[in-house]
Amino acid sequence: MVLALPRGGVPVAFEVARALEAPLDVIVVRKLGVPLQPELGMGAIGEGGARVLNAVVVRDAGVSSEQIAAIERTERAELARRVRRFRGARERLSVAGRTAIIVDDGIATGSTARAACRVARAQGASHVVLAVPVAPPESLESLRHDADEVVCVETPEYFFAIGQWYADFSQTPDDEVVALLESTGAGEKPAVEDLGHEARDVMDEEVEVHAGTVLLSGHLTLPGGARSVVMFAHGSGSSRHSPRNQFVASVLNRDRLGTLLFDLLTAEEELDRANVFDITLLARRLAEVTLWLRSELKMRHTRVGYFGASTGAGAALLAAAEPHAQIGAVVSRGGRPDLAASRLGEVRAPTLLIVGGRDELVLELNRKAKAQLRCENRLAIVPEATHLFEEPGALEIVADMASSWFTRHLLESPS
Repeated sequence: MVLALPRGGVPVAFEVARALEAPLDVIVVRKLGVPLQPELGMGAIGEGGARVLNAVVVRDAGVSSEQIAAIERTERAELARRVRRFRGARERLSVAGRTAIIVDDGIATGSTARAACRVARAQGASHVVLAVPVAPPESLESLRHDADEVVCVETPEYFFAIGQWYADFSQTPDDEVVALLESTGAGEKPAVEDLGHEARDVMDEEVEVHAGTVLLSGHLTLPGGARSVVMFAHGSGSSRHSPRNQFVASVLNRDRLGTLLFDLLTAEEELDRANVFDITLLARRLAEVTLWLRSELKMRHTRVGYFGASTGAGAALLAAAEPHAQIGAVVSRGGRPDLAASRLGEVRAPTLLIVGGRDELVLELNRKAKAQLRCENRLAIVPEATHLFEEPGALEIVADMASSWFTRHLLESPS
C-alpha cells in the first residue's frame, strides 16, 4: 500500500501507486510548532496517537510540557479536520500485515517522515518503506531506524531546502489531493483543469529596474491577484541570482506574494568593493527602486515589504526608517541590523529578525538591535543553524517564517 504525506507528497505518491498498481491513501501528520514561533517545528503528531519531539528544539526554546500538551490538542483537532477533508466518506485503508510505502515530495529534517513511519507501524504495517525523490544524506541516515527500507533518488551533499530541487514547487491545493485520491484505480490521471487549480495569471520576467538615473537588472514575479510585493536586498558579494533568496522568493510566490529581486549596484559599481559595504548608498537604491515600483509600474497602492540578508538587512532597515517610506514589513535573514543602528528607533515597519542559533556573533548583534527597535518586532532563532542556513531544512524554516510575517502584515492587515 502506498501512503502519501499530504499535500505535496500526494502527486508523487499517485504516480508510484499507479506504477505499482497498489492502493493509495494518505497518512496525515501535523507539525508541532514552538509557541510564538509556530513556523519552527519542535516535533510532529500523527493518527493513532503517534508523537515525535525534537528534544534539542524543545530545550533551546524553553517549551514546557503544559505548552506542548496545549499545542498538541490544537494540532490534533486540525489533523482530524484534514483527515475528513482528504478522505471524505471513505474509510481509512488498513495497512495491517502489509508493506506500507510512505511517499513525500522530499525530506529536509525528517521529523514529519519519522512520525509517518511510526504511525504506519502503530497501525500494524509488517514492513515500512520510506520513499522520496530527494533528501540530504544525514537526514536519511537518521531515518533508517524508523523505516525498514529507505529509497531516495537523489541525495545531494549541498542541500538547504526541498524546493531547491523542483522546477515548480507551488503549493498543492486540497482539491488536487482529493481528486487524486478519488481517481486511484481509474487508470488515468485527472486533467489539470479538474483538480481545482486557481487560474494562474502570473507575471514572471526579467526587468530593467530604475533607481533614479541608474538602470539595474531585476526579476519581478507577480502571482495572479498579488496585492503586495517583497523587495530583496542581498548581502555583500551576492546578486539577484542568490539561490537562497531565490528559494525564499519561490515560497513567497507560492503564498501569493509578489517578489522583486534586483542588483543593488551596476557591474561597474561592483568593481569598487567600497560600494558593496556602503549601506547609505544601498539603502538609497532600495528607496529609489521602491519609488519606481510604485510609480512607473502603477502599483501605487501595492503594499511593499523588504527582505534583507546580511548587509542587505542593514540597508533594508535604513531605507525603512525614512519618514515617508511606508514599508509594510521587514524581514532580516542572518542580518546586520547594527549597520543601521543610528536609525533603528525610527523604523515603523513590523520587523522580524531571523538568526541561526550557532551564528553567535550575529545573534548578539541582533539581540542588541531588537532592544533599539520601537516598532513591532520579533527575534526568531533557528536552532543549530549557522550564518548561511546551510543545514538541511534550515532555509525552509526561514522561508516559512518570512512568508507568515509578510502574509500577516502585507496581506491580512488593512491597506
